[in-house]
Amino acid sequence: MKQQPIYQRTVADLLEALQVTEQGLSEQQVQERLVKHGKNVLNQQQTSSLLQKFLAQFKDFMIIVLLAAALIAGLTGEVVDAVIILVVVVLNAVFGVFQEAKAEEAINALKEMSAPNAAVRRGGEIVTVKSEDLVPGDVVLLEAGDIIPADLRLIEVASLKVEESALTGESVPVDKSAERLAAADLAIGDRTNMAFMNSNVTYGRATGVVVATGMQTEVGRIAGMIEAADETTTPLQANLTQLGKSLTILILIIAAIVFGMGMWRQTETLVDMLLTAISLAVAAIPEGLPAIVTITLALGTQRMAKRHAIVRKLPAVETLGSTDIIASDKTGTLTQNKMTVEKVYRNRQLVDAHKQHFQPADRLAQVMILSNDTKMTTEGLTGDPTETALVQYQLDQDFSVEQLLSDMPRVGEIPFDSERKLMTTVHPLADGRYLIAVKGAPDELLKRVTQIDLKDAVYPLETTTREQILTTNHDMATQALRVLAFAYRIVPEVPTNLTSATTEQDLIFAGLVGMIDPERPEVEQAVADAKSAGIRALMITGDHRDTAAAIATRLGIIDKGETDAVITGAELDEMDDATFAKRVGDFAVYARVAPEHKVRIVNAWQRHGKVVAMTGDGVNDAPALKAADIGIGMGITGTEVSKGASDMILADDNFSTIVVAVEEGRKVFANIQKAIQYLLSANLGEVLTLFMMTMLGWQILAPVHILWINLVTDTLPAIALGIEPMEKNIMRQPPRGRQSNFFSGGVLTGILYQGLLEGLITLGVYWFAITYPVHSATGLAHADALTMAFATLGLIQLFHAFNSKSIHGSLFTVGLFKNKFFNWAILIAFGLLAATILIPGLNGMFHVTHLDWHQWATVLIASFLMVVIVEIVKFFQRRVVK
Repeated sequence: MKQQPIYQRTVADLLEALQVTEQGLSEQQVQERLVKHGKNVLNQQQTSSLLQKFLAQFKDFMIIVLLAAALIAGLTGEVVDAVIILVVVVLNAVFGVFQEAKAEEAINALKEMSAPNAAVRRGGEIVTVKSEDLVPGDVVLLEAGDIIPADLRLIEVASLKVEESALTGESVPVDKSAERLAAADLAIGDRTNMAFMNSNVTYGRATGVVVATGMQTEVGRIAGMIEAADETTTPLQANLTQLGKSLTILILIIAAIVFGMGMWRQTETLVDMLLTAISLAVAAIPEGLPAIVTITLALGTQRMAKRHAIVRKLPAVETLGSTDIIASDKTGTLTQNKMTVEKVYRNRQLVDAHKQHFQPADRLAQVMILSNDTKMTTEGLTGDPTETALVQYQLDQDFSVEQLLSDMPRVGEIPFDSERKLMTTVHPLADGRYLIAVKGAPDELLKRVTQIDLKDAVYPLETTTREQILTTNHDMATQALRVLAFAYRIVPEVPTNLTSATTEQDLIFAGLVGMIDPERPEVEQAVADAKSAGIRALMITGDHRDTAAAIATRLGIIDKGETDAVITGAELDEMDDATFAKRVGDFAVYARVAPEHKVRIVNAWQRHGKVVAMTGDGVNDAPALKAADIGIGMGITGTEVSKGASDMILADDNFSTIVVAVEEGRKVFANIQKAIQYLLSANLGEVLTLFMMTMLGWQILAPVHILWINLVTDTLPAIALGIEPMEKNIMRQPPRGRQSNFFSGGVLTGILYQGLLEGLITLGVYWFAITYPVHSATGLAHADALTMAFATLGLIQLFHAFNSKSIHGSLFTVGLFKNKFFNWAILIAFGLLAATILIPGLNGMFHVTHLDWHQWATVLIASFLMVVIVEIVKFFQRRVVK
């Protein structure tokens, strides 16, 4: 039989079940329960040593391939190349260790939030104990300013308000009571007789009994969800892994064929063919690729940091570029997490708050300030967010708040309670009478109102006016405004018996005020920009349905009246996973949700193959942030827990920064694609050249030729492509999504035809040199032909680097010499390549000869053909697309 939820149980029944009285536990009971339940702490995330983290980086498939390439290069005597590959591998491992160490902060940050001490009643006496020593059954005393030390069932309440936004996403403090709740399956935010660990008491006092400690609390459940969440593989990681596997298989097959054909033709010795097959394998592996990817990502993170997006994990940069869905928490992310006065109703008119101006004698302004527990300190206003909003509004109006409080001090009060939903204070007037200031829920306050304050005097409250006030209240509530009503009464003396019955009667209505946690001003445009980029924005919040729908409409996430796109956590619970998976595309706003709902939403979109980014700032967002493909935390308002679970943090809490980050992510992916197309087409050209030379029985390029070309062309030019400026209209393209990879968008076709073209041009130059030799001696003619083939294969790749500035765009529209680093990279690479032929001492080392100007002209013209032919192909590709 399912156990009855704690919030449905009476206080007497619960105390009996916990074997405790309101006088608290005995010391013996405490010790017994400490042994049974353990300390009231959250599990620390187990950490591995730096050495373990470092060694774990070498499990990656591409890294294993690179280590094999380094070994092969070392065996062929190319120590320099082997060292370069090893340096690349080690640098990647160091970056990986740094990222992993940062990622371990999420669970540990939860523990840091816990309250250090708690006031408890044990054996009839009130004592202060460490929060970690609390046990189920402990009776805890709460007052304003306390951090709640464990999950409590409230047993006595005096005007208690608890701020739970970090846990539930609710933007205003929740009124608490000790009454039993009859409803079943209540969301955390609706369990008003419960107080949850790590929440903050903002107002009032209470006594509660501990019902859960440590990992059994709601925060503990979240910690467990973070701990259990699987690390998602980013599209970048998946693409690199697949690329490494595919290349390795292809390389081994081609190397085996070349070795077999060479031995069958018997044109080379066994050792020579083995070295050739090995050098071909090394040539085909893009050993510079991981370094280029890492450098491109790292430079991307630097650019993003300057634009207030702090990336904690390098692959997250690229993941942003493939994002299909941005699922955002509302409170503090889409909104400011700060209550603000937006509408004022007085003199039978509803106006925007900024258009309303108050005079010192205005009773509405006086009641807003006087019937208010806000404290004015040197650090600003402190107190309940709803009350501080009222005072801040008057301060913004240049109203003399401090003067009013000084002239009309509080001499009596009836505190707010959740049953009558009113707060009343009493203040002296200059003429010796007293002002009774009342604020509260409009429907409750109007029951006690008999008159209305209009511009020139006080009049009886007519039925039509009362109905108009109630209608206005309803209209504001449907717009997600939190509405308070204000009234007053002037009496000759302070009532001797200050009760609701004697004081809160025959009131004069002063007005209504509508407040809201307003949306961030830049978010509406950011949502529109995301839509234009093909990205769908979702709102996920702990707030009520109407509030969520109103804010989502104002932001453009849903259209006005699009109520079918809004779903609550309770409605979500009624759907099984299969039904929800089918209907997940119907919903854009999720209201009154719990942490597990957020994870379920993220997972549902991921099962549809979508790349999901989740933003949030609360503890309750942390599991979803970790489950998402990219978790985005808030740097200013975000809890340390949400930051620790995030891949990226918005330093300015600006939602529009996400769109900037997406733009940067798309740029990074595009540049990595350019580098991959350049590297693989060049490597394919080398492989085809060696393969065809072997098949045709020609003399073939030596391993030192291939390795040197790789060294000078696969490093600086490829890195330079990684920092190319962003191409136009990159944010007008639809998201790539999870199914895309580095070969999408015509890249694979480009690699194949461009690699084939490089090979054919190089073979053409070799054939031309043999057919029309400068020297008559066969040995010299072959040496010249090999030297020209070597120079062409290297130079053609440098020309091709210019082609790779854009996958489809013309070289002349993307900025020929715009990238200064690229220009220097080409010059340096050309210098290193030409030095092997032009410097006499290097001729013998590289097995090349001097070329005359006719031979150099042939090499240059043939190499430049690469640019001409690719430009022509791109021209026709663009025509076909149009």
